[in-house]
Amino acid sequence: MATINVDETENLEKAIKRFKRMVEKEGIIREFKRREYFEKPSALLHQKKTTLERKLLNKRRKSEKKDY
Repeated sequence: MATINVDETENLEKAIKRFKRMVEKEGIIREFKRREYFEKPSALLHQKKTTLERKLLNKRRKSEKKDY
């Protein structure tokens, strides 16, 4: 849970920026967007599989490029 303490003398804009940084750091917005809609487990598995294939392909391409 992201909470901040705001002093009476602190500027409100600075406090909001601090809060936004904290929320970004903890990944709350990303998690909310991920859970916004239900995804079937098979769809999640397919997405993970394609992501892994893409990463491996890019890694292979980079290693082939270094050989030259």
